[in-house]
Amino acid sequence: MTIDKTETTHFGYKTVNIEEKESMVAGVFHSVAKQYDVMNDLMSFGVHRLWKRFTIDASGVRPGNKVLDLAGGTGDLTAKFSKIVGQSGQVILADINSSMLQVGRDKLRDLGIVGNVDYVQANAQALPFEDNSFDVVTIAFGLRNVTDKDEALRSIYRVLKPGGRLLVLEFSKPDSELLNKAYDFYSFNILPKMGDFVAQDGESYQYLAESIRMHPDQETLKSMMETAGFEHATYHNLTGGIVALHKGYKF
Repeated sequence: MTIDKTETTHFGYKTVNIEEKESMVAGVFHSVAKQYDVMNDLMSFGVHRLWKRFTIDASGVRPGNKVLDLAGGTGDLTAKFSKIVGQSGQVILADINSSMLQVGRDKLRDLGIVGNVDYVQANAQALPFEDNSFDVVTIAFGLRNVTDKDEALRSIYRVLKPGGRLLVLEFSKPDSELLNKAYDFYSFNILPKMGDFVAQDGESYQYLAESIRMHPDQETLKSMMETAGFEHATYHNLTGGIVALHKGYKF
């Protein structure tokens, strides 16, 4: 399909040509890759570890499974899945961003995680894997950065095995107006300053805050998953809906 160069999409709150977004997002993550883990702990006060643990527990991953950790970044989920699937299984850490992938590879190898983990630079919208390849696909805090989320969901559906599961862990809409206002204040007044101080890059963290607000809410994402073919799509709010875990099956 030929992309209309006049077609636009969102980069945070900015409207940009659709062909430009991928490189703009890449620039953000090239910039933040080395400080990504430190900033995750600071931004979430360490709670991101609990969100990821909940995702792993909900994944149903078993020994011998083949798992795709999409937009896997620095490999937090991959590290846990590697231990669960064992040497008879396989985990692929995939990320579109080469800097994030390199940080993840170095981190996991330093932890001694080798043998059942492979690393692939891949675009979620056009996954370079065969149909019906994976028992489980996870994408944690990555879907909101994808240019065409519907296309990415269809691509994920294609590579899942029948009976396979998708789990999407992503920032979402708080279920309380008071919490929503407090979260907005934190995101737009504290977070960019924290990014400027720690990572010397407040602009990238301004984008990350904006990208969270532009991401579909819980019900909208659930409907998008269903449209892509996923069945029994559900979501579970975490930390008052600041984060939601969506889950769907391919039958």
